[in-house]
Amino acid sequence: MVVTFQGTPMTLTGTPLAVGDTFPGFVLAKNDLSPLTLEDTAGVRLFATVPSLDTPVCDLETRTFNVKAASLSGVSLYVVSMDLPFAQARWCGAAGVSMLTPLSDYKDRSFGAATGTYVAELGLLTRAVFVVDAAGIVRYVQYVPEITDQPDFDAALAALRAALRLL
Repeated sequence: MVVTFQGTPMTLTGTPLAVGDTFPGFVLAKNDLSPLTLEDTAGVRLFATVPSLDTPVCDLETRTFNVKAASLSGVSLYVVSMDLPFAQARWCGAAGVSMLTPLSDYKDRSFGAATGTYVAELGLLTRAVFVVDAAGIVRYVQYVPEITDQPDFDAALAALRAALRLL
């Protein structure tokens, strides 16, 4: 899989996911530095990876998911980046984002490896969206081809609605 950053091809490392795969395990850091694993999550979940919350494109994406996907009851929303947990907490507070959980892959990089989202050249995660159903099966995947572009919000929201109907 090839993604670009401002038109330059980047190398994704790790294992890319496809619809129908079982979502892999990971360890991420919450804002208080405690770990969060896949087993700590349940139900229908959206995981959005972004390079950094402190950039305009990531800011807009996270705010958009905070508003649009949060209107769906029964969905857990997570945004994952390499940002330090303290920076994520500060950004969420300043942006008024409260309907999703920011998580950091800074320590173990296990999420990037498990999902094929780690960009070797940048030391950041690429922009991607995963919808996981209550059984842990991937129902939607988008690796955004150009890292500076927004994901397909409508397709991700449709996948969330479809996963909720499976309950």
